Amino acid sequence: QVQLVESGGGLVQSGGSLRLSCTASGGTVSTYTMTWFRQVPGKEREFAAAINWGAISTRYYVDSVKGRFTISRDNAKNTVYLQMNSLQPEDTAVYYCAARRAPFSPTSATYDYWGQGTQVTVSS
Repeated sequence: QVQLVESGGGLVQSGGSLRLSCTASGGTVSTYTMTWFRQVPGKEREFAAAINWGAISTRYYVDSVKGRFTISRDNAKNTVYLQMNSLQPEDTAVYYCAARRAPFSPTSATYDYWGQGTQVTVSS
């Protein structure tokens, strides 16, 4: 059973940066597709960024974060990161880390393991 724990959320001003971390236990992150989703109240959970399983580790980003967010993986620490730069108020959401033992999918219902979420708030 994989357990995921997110950290790194907080309050930041528009234009600022945050780095989210997702540390896994009970499984090796390199053998899972690791994806960051985000959700605001009243809306569906939205895919933000993902890193595919395996050695090639293709990265995927939703259009709205391309060029601002970077997903990376540290196998030694069994941790996935989301570096978020040039944050905007519309990035405000609860960010969730999720894992699945299959190639990338942007559909949240296809993920087997989830963290508890971390709040990111961007003030204007």
